[in-house]
Amino acid sequence: MKSKPQTSAEAANYTALKYETDSATATITLNRPDKRNAISSTMIDELLGALNAAESNPVVRVVILTGAGRCFCSGMDLETLQTIAKQTPEENLADSRQMARMFHRLYCFPKPLITAVNGAAIAGGCGIATFSDITLAVPEAKFGYTEVRIGFIPALVSVLLRRQIGEKHARELLLTGEIIDAAEAFRLGMVTQIVPAENLLKRAHEVAARFLEASPTSLRRTKRLLLQYNEKEVAQEIEMATQENAAIRATEDFREGLASFLEKRHPKWTGH
Repeated sequence: MKSKPQTSAEAANYTALKYETDSATATITLNRPDKRNAISSTMIDELLGALNAAESNPVVRVVILTGAGRCFCSGMDLETLQTIAKQTPEENLADSRQMARMFHRLYCFPKPLITAVNGAAIAGGCGIATFSDITLAVPEAKFGYTEVRIGFIPALVSVLLRRQIGEKHARELLLTGEIIDAAEAFRLGMVTQIVPAENLLKRAHEVAARFLEASPTSLRRTKRLLLQYNEKEVAQEIEMATQENAAIRATEDFREGLASFLEKRHPKWTGH
């Protein structure tokens, strides 16, 4: 079956990612390889737009999300971090809400979502990599939530990570900021399969083909049922996490952590 011609939404001029359709499968590629596919406000907006395009296209039944180059996503973009340091509390809250919207959208996307992790997935990039239905990763991939190392807080990802790997493992990862390899991420349940790099996208399409054999109505209703079990709690916790994500940016430790990160030096924490 040939792909349906792209709608105007699908044909949008993306700058931070690529959106392609091939019959019933859409592929979204984070496409800032020179920046290690770091998250910018533009990338967040475009990722939300691409997911909307995939959902609204009746031909598309499965989505594959991957990264260009050797890194999947290195976390927040340096320029974005510099901008955050100058924002008002209202701007920080609005920024936090948009980030929360992205993570929640990935977690709740109504069609099967496969992530093909081609390299490092750090901080927010780790959330993008692991909050899908199926996460495939190359053996060389690294995962970690490193926010506490720069005076930030892994607030938004904590809501979903606790449900994914359990309270104890989540505490260890989020409080230490440790970076783990693909084998450990698989053991914890963050990764579904480890796949050699040369077979990563091939395997993603093989998994997509399994979804295409199933009833789209059944898949949609099954995902909806799974999400409804804790829908209210997740919404409440994301709102609480959004407030914390914005509030940490007003602290001395956040400003020091950010400055030390940008200046490539060890931070001098004050505990405030």
